[in-house]
Amino acid sequence: MSQFEDRQKGQEAKFAFDAEKKFRAEARRNKLLGLWVAELLGLDGDAANSYAAEVVAADFAKPGDEDVLEKVSADLKAKGVALDDAAIRAKMDQLVSIANEQIASEG
Repeated sequence: MSQFEDRQKGQEAKFAFDAEKKFRAEARRNKLLGLWVAELLGLDGDAANSYAAEVVAADFAKPGDEDVLEKVSADLKAKGVALDDAAIRAKMDQLVSIANEQIASEG
């Protein structure tokens, strides 16, 4: 195999690894977001975990983060919890950093 092919395979492997890591971090962030919102909604235990799973599943509705934001925002509004989209986005940004740290520490 030539050096070019070796380098190309290495770049493809790195791209796949980075994409998987990004997917895992977003899913973890969504779970953490779901648990945070569940607490705001007064849910705990199995109900909180179930809600977090719903938030993770919501991410598959549309590309990007809008589907998660819409679900969480609608659920909070339905329960009368006053939290604007900017605050939710800020929390999502904070949680993606935490999710990346958690995944990195898991090896």
